Amino acid sequence: MNGKRVSDSETEQLRVVIYPDINGFGRLFGGRLLAWIDEVAGATARRHCGRDATTVAIDNLHFKAGAFLNDIIVIIGKVTFVGNTSMEVRVDTYKEDPDGARHPINRAYFCMVAMGDDGRPTQVPPLILENDGERMEWENAKKRRELRLMRKKEGF
Repeated sequence: MNGKRVSDSETEQLRVVIYPDINGFGRLFGGRLLAWIDEVAGATARRHCGRDATTVAIDNLHFKAGAFLNDIIVIIGKVTFVGNTSMEVRVDTYKEDPDGARHPINRAYFCMVAMGDDGRPTQVPPLILENDGERMEWENAKKRRELRLMRKKEGF
């Protein structure tokens, strides 16, 4: 199975916050943002493995700032780690100003599993790391994976 580079599956999506997306405080509803970033994580994983992938876990979902009506939201996903059948996808969310400046509002790490035609997990291509930033993200992902497995074992 041939490996894929991080850039091969990077996914970027734009959204505009409209009335159905806001909560009673006039801010982007967190559940709506979660749905959007889950879609990007799924598309990113699918681009990497070439088949459907499903969300198994979400780590470190962190809301850093709010977004409001008519804000442009930029959501970027990239694969940071692969196992045998699983992939970790980092999803960063930004609010974009009219001048193009981007301000982080959210970061999350998704554990995705590739699904075979039989509906069972299937092998994913290796990840080709091309720079120090990608190698550092890989090492950090291994630590998150260990913590996720420990929490699973302990029933969390």
